[in-house]
Order: sequence, then C-alpha cells, then structure tokens
Amino acid sequence: MAKPEPGGLKALSALVATEPAVRTRLRLAALLGVLAGCAAVAGFVCAAYATGSLFTDDPSFPVMQTTGALAALLISFGARWLAEHVAHEASYDLEVALRRHLADALARMPLGEVQRLSSGRIKKIVQDDVKALHAAVADALPFVGSGITQPIAALLALGVVQWRLLLAVLVVVPVAMVCLALLTRDHAAQRARYNAANERVNAAVVEFVQGMPVVRTFDDGRASVGRFTSSVREFTAAVAAWIATSRASGVVNQLFVVPLPTLLVLVAASVPMRAAGWISTTDLLLALMIGAMPVEAVSPLMHLANLLNDAKAGAVRITELLHTPPLPEPEHPREPADSSVTLTDVTFRYPGERTEPALDGIDLHIPAGAVCALVGPSGSGKSTVARLIPRFFDVTAGSVRIGGVDVRDIRGDVLLRHVALVFQEPFLVAGTVEENVRLARPDATDAEVRAAAKAAAAHDFIVDELPDGYRTEVGERGSRLSGGQRQRITIARAILSDAPVVVLDEATAFADPESEAAIQEAVAGLTRGRTVLVIAHRLGTITDADHIAVLDAGRIVEQGRHAELLAANGRYARLWARHDRAADWGLARAGTTEGRAATTETEAAR
Repeated sequence: MAKPEPGGLKALSALVATEPAVRTRLRLAALLGVLAGCAAVAGFVCAAYATGSLFTDDPSFPVMQTTGALAALLISFGARWLAEHVAHEASYDLEVALRRHLADALARMPLGEVQRLSSGRIKKIVQDDVKALHAAVADALPFVGSGITQPIAALLALGVVQWRLLLAVLVVVPVAMVCLALLTRDHAAQRARYNAANERVNAAVVEFVQGMPVVRTFDDGRASVGRFTSSVREFTAAVAAWIATSRASGVVNQLFVVPLPTLLVLVAASVPMRAAGWISTTDLLLALMIGAMPVEAVSPLMHLANLLNDAKAGAVRITELLHTPPLPEPEHPREPADSSVTLTDVTFRYPGERTEPALDGIDLHIPAGAVCALVGPSGSGKSTVARLIPRFFDVTAGSVRIGGVDVRDIRGDVLLRHVALVFQEPFLVAGTVEENVRLARPDATDAEVRAAAKAAAAHDFIVDELPDGYRTEVGERGSRLSGGQRQRITIARAILSDAPVVVLDEATAFADPESEAAIQEAVAGLTRGRTVLVIAHRLGTITDADHIAVLDAGRIVEQGRHAELLAANGRYARLWARHDRAADWGLARAGTTEGRAATTETEAAR
C-alpha cells in the first residue's frame, strides 16, 4: 500500500483522543467486534460438525452442535449490532465535539484571519471533513473487530481441523492481498485536486445564491452561471481522474476478490484429498463454510481503507484549523482609562503578502468623545485603520491604544465591549429582529432592546411594518428586510452594546433618501457621547467632524478640521471639489459638453 498522507492517521487518533469518553466507547466497540467475529467462526464450525454428523454411518440429530451453532451465531449478531450502535453513538458525539472545537477556534482566531478564509473552505472543514471523520470512525472500529478478527479466526480454525485444506486456501489469499494493496492506494495528488475542486464548487454555490439579485439584474447568465459551471466541470474532471487511476484494480477486484475462486480451489483440492482418505466430509463442509472468509473480507477492507484515507485528509485540515494560532491574550490584562484612540507610528502588512505595507507610519489621536473622519480614495487604507482598532489584526510595527492601553494588553472580550462596529453592508443572522438586536447583549431585557431600537429609529417600522414585530423572522442575512431596515437594526445592536468607541463605515453610503434620513437619525443616537471613527464616503456628512484625516497609499497626508483643510488647498480640497461636482451631476447634464468636461476634471482630481 502507498504511504499514507503524512500525519493523517496520527491527526485522526489525536482528534479522537481529545474526547476520552468517545475513545473509551470506541474501544468497547472494537472489543465487541472481535467477539462478533470469533463467535461467527465458532457458529460455522458447530454448523459444519452438525451437518457432517448427518453423513455418518449412524446419523442422529446433532442437538449439541446445532444448539452451539445457533447460540454462537446469535451472539455474533448481537455483538455486531451492539458494536455498531456504540460506535455510531460515540462518533456522533465526536462530530458534535469537533464542530464545537472548530467554532471555538474560529472565535479565538484573529477576525481578519477568519475573513481571509473562504466560505467554501470553512464549510468543507466544518461540515464535510467532520462528516468524513464520522463515517470512518463509526464504521472502522466495529469492522476492525469483526472484519479482521473473523478471517484470522477462520484460518486458525481451518488449520486446527484440517491443515491440508488451509494450504489450499492460502494459495488464494496472496492474490487477494495484492488486490487489496492495489485497491486501497491513497492517491494523494488526485485527492488534493478533488478537495480543492470541492472547495471551489462550495464557494461558487454560495456566491451564486447570495448574488442572485445582481445576477438577475445585470447578468444574462453567461458570466455567473459560467463560473459555477466551470467549477462543476473542474470537480467532475477531478472525480473522473481519480476513478481512472483505480479502473484496472477494479477489474482485478471483480475477478479475484470474490468467494468463487476460493471455493473452486477448495473443491479441486478436495477431490484427490478425499480419494486418498486425508479429509472427511465434515472437513470439506467446514472449508466450504469458512474458507472464503479471508477473501470476502477484502472488499469491506477496501471500503474501510477509502473511508480512512478521506478521514485522514480531513483530520489534517481540521487539525490545521484547530491549531491556527489564536489571537494572543495578554498575561496581565489592563482596562482602558477612557475612550480615547491613539495610533502611534503604525505600520501594517497583511499576513502572507510581500508587497508594500497597507499602512505605513500612521500617527492619529482621537480624544475621548471626539468624532474623527477618515477620507481618501479606494485602497488608501481607511478600512485597514478601522479594523486595527478592534484588533482584527495585530499591527506589524507601532501601537494602537484605547484609553492609553495597547489593544494587545486588553482582553479580547473586554476590547469588543469597548468597540462597536457598524459596517457599510449590514449583516443579520437568520432569526428574529429581537434576537439580532440582542446579539450585542444576550442578557438584555425586552425594555432595553426596545429602547435601543427607538434610539436607532427602528422601533416604529418594527412595530408598524413587520408582521410579527420584534419576533419577525428576518431571513438569511436579513433578506426579508430592506437595506435601510437592516442597517437600523445593526445600529440598534451597536447602541445596545453601549460601547464607548464606535467604528462606523458610513452607514448611508448606499441608502435611498428616505432611508438615509432615518439612518442619519439612528447614527446620531449611536454616536452621542462616544468616541467615533467614521470612514467617510460622502464628504458632506463630515464637515462638522472634530478631526479629519486624509489617507493616500497607506499614509496620512493631511489632518485637520474641514475649514482648515480647504484653506490648505491640498488633497482634501481636491476631494471636496470633486464632491461638489459630483453633487451637481445629473443624467441630463451628463451628456453635455460641460458635463463631460466636469467628469474629466473629476478624474484628474483623483
């Protein structure tokens, strides 16, 4: 057999060892499987002697042999059933425990690292790989007990009763072992290609379903369906390549790994032995009953080996995720003194990237209770700055402080209680409105939930427009609500958290005029009395900010208040001029020479 995937079996054993109760029950299942295999052979031995006694010169009903055969076969059946039952129950418990451990690992992992993992890969590990482990563990241990013990016991029994017939069986066994080696090879390259293609199919399905409104509006199907179809074709090709590698061994299996060749060899060998008086009728009957057991065990062993190969590959991926370094927690945690935010000489490069740093030498101070706006072109580093404050990533150099304390010296749960996040694209989990608001504080009372919704200008539409009020199901990702409604619920969630620092990716960027007014009212309720860092997309919304920082290519190129930056006639002034021209733009004007000239000027201002 080919060398198994490095560390695969060890990783599988280590995962089982994490649950001692599961490991104990699996050992019990293996012992029950051994009992089932031995009892089955004993039953056939008794049956052979019972049948053989009928061909003697003085035949009589073999009461003892028949009773022994029935008792042994019943014990074998009961032990096998109990082994499978115990193994499956233990395997289900292992499946639940592994998914809980994976969820805990994802929760402890840096948020930026979780975002970097594709949804297809996470789904593959948490769902498919854990399921593969369940299938292998539930079937392996009972079969190791019965499927391996039974053929060994059969060979021993045949050797004790009639060694000549054992030699005839052993002629076929090496052929079966060669077939088993061919059939159970672990094709690592094909398996890796299959797993990668499977991840791409999972990701393509998620993308296709989540992007359905855009697909139906802008795409005739060729692009989006084409990506999905391409992923399916790659997956099909990977499966076909894998099957092709085992086609020849499959033909060999159908020819030799069946009882008939062994039975033919036994019959052919028994004719001269019987003529010479070397074997009795009972010997021949016993050989015919148990002689083919070693060969019959090959096909189940092949199936088991394939399950184990899948499980080993999955165990490696599960182990890698479980051992992804968590966000380091401080040995001596400290509490922020206030809600001020300070970035000192911050340099940051995304993990695994060797390009220019996303941020380089950022110095920024936001006093407690102040509002600071970040502006700049796309890719300038605004979102990166915002994500370093709640510690999605740790900085490469420099420090990020809240209340005078480095965020790396604040416990993760304490930090997230101090920072509320409201992103441009609101996210709701499948559940009720009330459950989504209460995510911020699961122990919040109904009155507190409703007070937060009122402060976020969400209470009226929840009560007046939704069919079941706060108990209305929002659907997957909040699909049953409008964008403005989803945004106000996420703001209510942030208000309920009562965090003193708010990181706000401008919530009205894609809102319609009516929703924008309501969201602005909600944002006002959220930011009142708090330290706010807002990523500004509409410059008209930040003219009253206490501080504005202009980013470009990962550096702060200007800082100050709105009037000061306009007077400096620098980067911010050019952005403001572009904002003014964009505000005057209209469909009727866009087609005119003046409109085209304004567009050209806007592009030049970038």
